[in-house]
Amino acid sequence: MSASTMPLGQLLDAIHFAAFKHRAQTRMDAAKTPYINHPIGVAHILFHEGGVDDAATLMGAILHDTVEDTDTSLAEIEERFGPEVCRIVKECTDDKTLPKMERKRLQIETAPHKSHKAKLVKLADKIYNMRDMQINPPVDWTRERCIEYFAWGQKVTDGCKGTNAKLEGIVDGIYAQGPFGNADKH
Repeated sequence: MSASTMPLGQLLDAIHFAAFKHRAQTRMDAAKTPYINHPIGVAHILFHEGGVDDAATLMGAILHDTVEDTDTSLAEIEERFGPEVCRIVKECTDDKTLPKMERKRLQIETAPHKSHKAKLVKLADKIYNMRDMQINPPVDWTRERCIEYFAWGQKVTDGCKGTNAKLEGIVDGIYAQGPFGNADKH
């Protein structure tokens, strides 16, 4: 068995691929954090906090934004990482040809109908984004926009209920804190 056919080798291949694809991208926070921190963080949440050790799910987490945010195609994902990982990535990819509000509406509407593995990635993705917003909000977002994003994220994760009790408990705790975390309590 070659390194790239072993689950750990495949996961490293996915990390390497995503790092290359996201190499010029940054998050919207003041520090302009390298974008790759996000998909790695999503996989980290799945494994360390959600107890998810399925290689395809972790690779889907690493690759979940490549098709949506880079020049990567689903065909490329399938060829390099197989049909199962491709299905997860596809389920987590917004259609960028649609208007933003339609994409957001569809995320809420389709969340309950996604596969178990795609729901896991969605939950961890929203956990990462909501935590990030609490400590490093996008620099050009108003307080109102942060509140709206938080409310929308909750609707998406509500559609993923019944997937992973650990992740859902984390989500509930984040939403109980609010979009500005403990800073809002003082």
